[in-house]
Amino acid sequence: MPRGSGRTHSLAAACPGPVVRHASNGTRTTYNAPMAKLYFYYSAMNAGKTTTLLQSAHNYRERGMRVAILSPRLDRRAGGGVVASRIGLSAPAATFDREDDIEAWVRDDIDANGRLHCLLVDEAQFLARAQVWQLGEVVDALRVPVLCYGLRTDFRGELFEGSQYLLAWADELVEIKTICHTGSKATMTVRVDEAGHAVQAGPQVEIGGNERYVSVSRAEFKKIARGEGRILPSQGSLAFDGTARDHPSSDA
Repeated sequence: MPRGSGRTHSLAAACPGPVVRHASNGTRTTYNAPMAKLYFYYSAMNAGKTTTLLQSAHNYRERGMRVAILSPRLDRRAGGGVVASRIGLSAPAATFDREDDIEAWVRDDIDANGRLHCLLVDEAQFLARAQVWQLGEVVDALRVPVLCYGLRTDFRGELFEGSQYLLAWADELVEIKTICHTGSKATMTVRVDEAGHAVQAGPQVEIGGNERYVSVSRAEFKKIARGEGRILPSQGSLAFDGTARDHPSSDA
């Protein structure tokens, strides 16, 4: 992602919200459109965040509206420049690093492609603090709605940097719910080794999916973290007869 060219950008092309522009000759132009907001859709692992993002993008495009999808460059599970869900949906995406200026990228995109109706950010937990602030500028200055999707906490139960500031600064917070293998609501994510034991040390960012991470309830998270049990990382699949196969299991 480029860091911005420093050009003068066309505000009118960006504005799905009411903006007043004053020209040097004293004229005043108003652009009328609905108010934009910064949304954070958060959950534990494997709750369908990317599926929800792709559905949102489809809904906009179905109505003839242009969207842009951003994904962190470090997440290459589906290949570079692609966001993909576990159920097989995918879409192209622009990628960003922590040092990139997202507001500048959006302004350049609008200059090149015209009005942007929505910006969607996958794996938003990997955003830097400054980038969350820039997303707020995309909403407030450019009047472009921003929908962010990401994890709330890491495998140690601590907030990611991006999630911390999205929780603090977003206009709307929406939890995407998923289920622990115990039947309770899953709110935590545990990182496991090949034997199903909790991994409690290592880098915060380690890209993986069903083979490394399992969504669990807080009670189960504490149990596994204490070493009182193990949990198989496989999430299983649904058979045609409606029965589940290869459920994760926990034992003391």
